Amino acid sequence: MSGIWRNSIFCLRRGKVPQRCQSGNPPVAPLGSRILTDPAKVFEHNMWDYMQWSKEEEAAARKKVEENSAVRVLLEEQVKYESEASKYWDTFYKIHKNKFFKDRNWLLREFPEILPVDQNTEEKAKEFLWDHVKTNAANSFSRMHCATMLEEKNHYKKSSVLSDGQSKAGSNFSNLDSEEHRKGPLKPEPFPGSNATFRILEVGCGAGNSVFPILDTLQNAPESFLYCCDFSSGAVELVKSHSAYRAAQCCAFVHDVCDDGLPYPFPDGILDVILLVFVLSSIHPDRMQGVVNRLSKLLKPGGMLLFRDYGRYDKTQLRFKMGHCLSENFYVRGDGTRAYFFTKGEVHNMFCKAGLDEKQNLVDRRLQVNRKKQVKMHRVWVQGKFQKPLHLTQKNSNLIFSLS
Repeated sequence: MSGIWRNSIFCLRRGKVPQRCQSGNPPVAPLGSRILTDPAKVFEHNMWDYMQWSKEEEAAARKKVEENSAVRVLLEEQVKYESEASKYWDTFYKIHKNKFFKDRNWLLREFPEILPVDQNTEEKAKEFLWDHVKTNAANSFSRMHCATMLEEKNHYKKSSVLSDGQSKAGSNFSNLDSEEHRKGPLKPEPFPGSNATFRILEVGCGAGNSVFPILDTLQNAPESFLYCCDFSSGAVELVKSHSAYRAAQCCAFVHDVCDDGLPYPFPDGILDVILLVFVLSSIHPDRMQGVVNRLSKLLKPGGMLLFRDYGRYDKTQLRFKMGHCLSENFYVRGDGTRAYFFTKGEVHNMFCKAGLDEKQNLVDRRLQVNRKKQVKMHRVWVQGKFQKPLHLTQKNSNLIFSLS
C-alpha cells in the first residue's frame, strides 16, 4: 500500500498527475483507465469507468425511486433516527470494527491537494501572504505606536508638575506600558498541530480508512498535521488504538459537526484542506448547510474543501425497499444509519452559499458488474473541490500575525 502511494507522490511532484479542476466538464485525466467501447465485453471486468446512461436507464431509475419513496417512515421514527444517530454508528463500528470499509488508496489520485505543495510554490505563497500580513500589521502598529507616543507625551507634561514620588510612580507605569508594547501581540495558547505548516481535517473519519493512507504519505512531510473526527466514540477509539496512529502528527477526536456550539481543538481559519468524503449524506438535509457553513470558517484563505458522496440514482438508492424513505432522496438503512443522494446542482448551491469558490463539480458514473450473476449495477458519485477565497481580511491578518 505504501509503495503505491509513494509512487503516486513521485509522479505528482514530477507533474505526471494532472489536477482535475475543470468545473462541470469531464476531467482531463479519466476517472479510471477502463472504458467500455464494446457492449458485448461488458462482463469481462468488474467495473467500467466514465459511463453514460441511456434515456431508458435513467427513466427506469427515476421510476424505481418514485416507487421506493412512496411510503415514508413515521415521524416519531424519524425523530429517533435523528436523536440517536451516534448510537447507531457506535453499534455499526462495534460490530464491524475496521473490517467493513476498504482503505481509500484512491484518495491521492482524485485529491492531490491533500499533499503539501512543493517547497518553491510554498515559499512563493508565503511571500504573497506575508506581504499582505506585514502591510496590515505595519499599519495597525503605526496607528497604535502614534497613539502611544501621544499619550506618553501628555503623560510626561502632567508628571513634570507632580512631586518626585508621584513622578517616580508615573515613570514606573510608563515603563510597564513600554515593556508590554515591546512584547507585541500575545501568542495564542498552543494546540495540537500548532507548529505545523500544513494542516488537514478529515470529517467523519470512521475507523481510519482515509486516515492511515494519508498518515503513511505524511511520513515524508513532517511539517504536516492531520486532524480527524467522528461523532461515534467507538470509531475514534478504533483510530487511536491502531498501530499506525501517531499522536505527534495526528489528532483524533469525537465531534458532532451538526452542533455549532462545540469547539474544535484548533482555532478557525488555519486549515489547508478539509476532507468530506461520504459523510454529508448521513446528515439530515435540513442541517447540511449549517455544517458546510461552519467547516468553511475553519479553512484559511486559499484552503480547499474536498467532497465526494453518493449521487442521485446510485445503485444504493435504487436498492432501498419501500418504507425506508425518510424524505425526498433521504433513506434509512436496516441498521439505523442514513443516506442522502445528491445532485451536482445541490452540491454547487450548498458550498457556494458557504462562501466557497467552485473549482470542480462533476458526476462520476461507473458501471459495476457481477460476472457470476451477469448483473449490471450503476454507481453514481458526486465529486467537488471548493476553495476559500484568497482575499485577506484584517481579522485573518491579525490571526496569522499572532501565530507567527
